[in-house]
Amino acid sequence: MASTSRYFTSSKVYSAASPGGAPATVEVDSTTGRVKRIHAGRQLDRSEVAGTVADEDWIDVGDDWILPGLVDAHVHLNEPGRTEWEGFETGTAAAASGGFTTVIDMPLNAIPPTTTVENFKIKLDASEGKRHVDVGFWGGVIPDNADDLQPLAKEGVKGFKGFLCESGVDEFPGIKEEHVLRAMKELDAAKSLFLFHAELDGSGHEDASSDPASYSTFLASRPPALEESAIDLIVRCAKQFPSLRTHIVHLSASSALPTLRHARRDLGLPLSVETCFHYLCLSAEQIAKGETLFKCCPPIREDANREQLWQALLDGDIDFVVSDHSPCTTELKRLETGDFMKAWGGIGGLGLGLSLLWTEASKRGVPMEKVLEWVASKPAKQVGLERQKGTIQEGGDADFVIFDAKKTFQITKGELHFKNRASPYEGLELTGAVKETYLRGKRVYSRDSGFSAGEVKFAGQLLV
Repeated sequence: MASTSRYFTSSKVYSAASPGGAPATVEVDSTTGRVKRIHAGRQLDRSEVAGTVADEDWIDVGDDWILPGLVDAHVHLNEPGRTEWEGFETGTAAAASGGFTTVIDMPLNAIPPTTTVENFKIKLDASEGKRHVDVGFWGGVIPDNADDLQPLAKEGVKGFKGFLCESGVDEFPGIKEEHVLRAMKELDAAKSLFLFHAELDGSGHEDASSDPASYSTFLASRPPALEESAIDLIVRCAKQFPSLRTHIVHLSASSALPTLRHARRDLGLPLSVETCFHYLCLSAEQIAKGETLFKCCPPIREDANREQLWQALLDGDIDFVVSDHSPCTTELKRLETGDFMKAWGGIGGLGLGLSLLWTEASKRGVPMEKVLEWVASKPAKQVGLERQKGTIQEGGDADFVIFDAKKTFQITKGELHFKNRASPYEGLELTGAVKETYLRGKRVYSRDSGFSAGEVKFAGQLLV
């Protein structure tokens, strides 16, 4: 009798049964795509399995590691409206190539933005037939859409993001304190989550005589004080709604950490924090004149700041790590002039995060178990998917990453699968490579043969 299961076996599986990794065989229900059973502590022999297992359903990866599918809770897929920047097909392909089986799309840079139910439905329709991995969505808070927030929450967005400075696109204006308080009232009632781009406009040093091609000029224009002041405002407002979950996206300034610790530990506010791969893996000192691919907002800061972010991550003061994949065309990066002050602020890096983080974590003696908290289980919990995503667990989706922890490689354009293959990471030597990615037990990507080796295509679901 033919088996209705598929089996994944390795000398090291990171699962709910063995968070630190151990020999195991994971049995997957081929019909539902969910984990049926984790045979922990040893690898099954094929002869021990009931029924006849087809060769393609016995996947022995040897000493490569089996990790849970990763979750990137901060990406800009930009469709519809700015598909010359990115799109669902290319963006989710990039995610799959790096083991990210779930991405959460930001509300801005698409036209229209996700600020009304009507706009949200347009975005959902635009994603059909283009999703290599599962996609969830954030809604947006702008000055005039408070009445749209609860309806959007009912439609299934995972939470709402607002900018305390200008966003860079006209259709998604920034919000002031009065808008924050009005939105907090609505989101508290909806039991939703309020995310903040935590920088205030102004008070940066902008000297007209300074060289716009010098990174120091841009860095001076967005000092840590802009993040600190924005976080002060958020905490001040959040104290009026102490049960509302709030979240700081892409924290860059380590100097804001004392305020965040106070809010969480002393005030007891349900405030969470993320940082980005680029803040943990890059530093201002390495950015040469005119290298505008490194520009993002808030900016990549000095190496000493980076080390403080790492310590905060290890201490639990920062909860998880995201890509903030925010690409654009190469023309908008002003590569010819190298003008940091006019270039679009955003990093292209979707799909590279696991290798980037593992390279840096290994140098610091940080185990994979901890890395997986930051890029899988904790972001999954943030968006309410902890029973389905982010952990290999019985009853959860069989989303797996086959990972060669020792393989070294250099990032070339061939390693980039997003639309505009321009990234500050190009040229870096990394340790640890994704060999295959599985979504609900089916292969969607192979490092050797790309997406042509996928057993299913565009099998990503909407997480709403």
